[in-house]
Amino acid sequence: MPPARLERWVANFSDRHGGVELAVADGRLLGSAPDGSTFTAALPFGASWAGDPDPAALAGAAVAPGEWGLLLVRKGGFAVARVAGEVLVAHKVGQRHVQGRTKAGGQSQQRFARRRDKQAREAYEAAADHAARVLDRVVPAGPVVTGGDRTAVAEVLTDPRLRGLRVVEPWLAVPDPRRQVLDQALLDARAVQVTVTNA
Repeated sequence: MPPARLERWVANFSDRHGGVELAVADGRLLGSAPDGSTFTAALPFGASWAGDPDPAALAGAAVAPGEWGLLLVRKGGFAVARVAGEVLVAHKVGQRHVQGRTKAGGQSQQRFARRRDKQAREAYEAAADHAARVLDRVVPAGPVVTGGDRTAVAEVLTDPRLRGLRVVEPWLAVPDPRRQVLDQALLDARAVQVTVTNA
């Protein structure tokens, strides 16, 4: 959630569950209610919280680094961005056709599978080319948030030009990257990650 909403959200959690006890552990803010419900709140960009168990203080620490990157990859496309704080400096969004599965059997199925694998490999290579160009100034200091399909992202990150990237949480589950998806992902990457377990 946006950092500015965290303090009010914790107050609402307390109202709904009859109170809340706050603590800090493993770099996260923990909340425990008398009814057994709990939540954790984690800073973005893989940052660890070691301050007081105070939602306002944690929210104040949820600031974007000076330089960071975003890499989203699925078989159907990719989006990559370089960001300075909250300002989008450079980006590229692209789509590549990767054939879907077929119901054909035998040699036809194998031929389609080979074609699909080739198309996916070409799509990942295109994503890696653009990532290397757009994220060149982020390496090695700035963090990079990733998302999309884990296998696709892992394949793109095998490119030698991207070995210096420092990939951090959170992982962003996104559909096929388009500009609108990229814009939302830029907000989600800067958000406080809240996980709730209701009793």
